[in-house]
Amino acid sequence: MLQSEVKVLLVEDDDIDVRVVERDFAKRNLTNPIIVAQDGIEALEILRGTPDRPALETPYLVLLDLNMPRMTGLEFLRELRADPSLHRTIVFVLTTSNDQADRMAVYEHHVAGYLLKHEAGKLFQDHVPLIEHFLRSVKFPEMQSTSTVPWQFQPIEQF
Repeated sequence: MLQSEVKVLLVEDDDIDVRVVERDFAKRNLTNPIIVAQDGIEALEILRGTPDRPALETPYLVLLDLNMPRMTGLEFLRELRADPSLHRTIVFVLTTSNDQADRMAVYEHHVAGYLLKHEAGKLFQDHVPLIEHFLRSVKFPEMQSTSTVPWQFQPIEQF
């Protein structure tokens, strides 16, 4: 599988932060498609699909902001982990919150990392090499679609 086949779902409500992520990916020649959701509700619709749009095909990873309208990042994580077809989704939190309680809460939902957007003396571009290394190094499982559960049992026929 090529690294560029891994899609990035950026769940972010701030247009400036979206442009920063897109710019910093371009600077590092990362050609991964970036799909943007404005909040957790829209992100779940993208992952699950809607009558008008099919579910986002694997492989993908999620870059998740915590402070968003309608559905926060933590609410999104709870919903994601409760969904049998999405619970294994790889999520990096990308936030301005340096609050210990936020870090503890999201790590309880098995995030891959907690990255601060605007840490003193650092910018998002300082985190891009970590994400790039992840995209280039990790081997994603091959599955058909997130809209089906690959391990569903079939009923046994009656004799």
